Amino acid sequence: MTYRVAVVGATGAVGQEMLKVLAERGFPVAEVAAVASPTSTGRELSFGDERILKVQNLETFDFTGYDIALFSPGAAVSKVFAPRAAAKGCVVIDNTSQFRMTPDVPLVVPEVNGHRIADYRKRGIIANPNCSTIQMVVALKPLHDLATIERVVVATYQSVSGAGKEAMDELFAQTKALYVHQDVPPQQFTKRIAFNVIPQIDAFMPDGFTREEWKMAVETRKILDPDIQVVATCVRVPVFVGHSEAVNVEFARPITVEQARAALRKAPGVEVVDDRGERGFVTPVECVGEDAIYVSRIRKDPTVPNGLSLWIVSDNLRKGAALNAVQIAEELVRVYLKKAA
Repeated sequence: MTYRVAVVGATGAVGQEMLKVLAERGFPVAEVAAVASPTSTGRELSFGDERILKVQNLETFDFTGYDIALFSPGAAVSKVFAPRAAAKGCVVIDNTSQFRMTPDVPLVVPEVNGHRIADYRKRGIIANPNCSTIQMVVALKPLHDLATIERVVVATYQSVSGAGKEAMDELFAQTKALYVHQDVPPQQFTKRIAFNVIPQIDAFMPDGFTREEWKMAVETRKILDPDIQVVATCVRVPVFVGHSEAVNVEFARPITVEQARAALRKAPGVEVVDDRGERGFVTPVECVGEDAIYVSRIRKDPTVPNGLSLWIVSDNLRKGAALNAVQIAEELVRVYLKKAA
């Protein structure tokens, strides 16, 4: 069987990565529509090696007859157009934050809670989690199955691509300017990002945490286990692509480094690179274009009874967004839409 697929927000960094991943993985498409805002209408985008897609206007696009829509246009746009697409019988896989914590919308990472895809029938929408949450829960799932996680303390080092193309352009422009003793004032960020780090991602909340930090906590509980306590500090760093996380995990039962390493090596979507040498770990530069979640620096935390510390790295545009959405679509057509056909 083949399926008609729409990619909404197709001209953005994640939307273009969605098109790329669909083509690379040979998703069974009968037709692909690239859809974006009116200002992008008519622009040409590549799909695979040969096909060129002309961008269609979201405001006038008819989702009738389309099986799946991959959305990444921003939360405010998804709020309006995702329910409209679902009402036409098109299953929406939404990469924005709009529906993640909606109780009757499943929040899915296929390696962790793929069975929840079945709940798409309630609203016709499946939510793709936050990029930093995805890579963390993929690594935590086999450890949780082994020894039951009670608490997670995480510091993220998130690349500028997580804030979109304009943010990447700002890092590039500021970096160039500094080399010739010029100044490019920040527009996408609250402070200069070039040769700097910014301990703020998204808006501050009344309790002092940012919304990004809140997302990591509530999404982890919704995906993995409602009893897990999570505290996050999310930092934007001058890296173009690739998120990194320093994660400290406390367990209900004893777990050794060897047990953790063995469980992670067996886990789907995870690659362990942990040689404890000068090159025995993965950095963001090395994960770009890769599908895996890389786990390094697995070590015992001696300050708590049952604790481990980990270093987790992933391409945020792939597994953190586009790849996870396409994997949801693959499972959707393999199990659910196929049965309904």
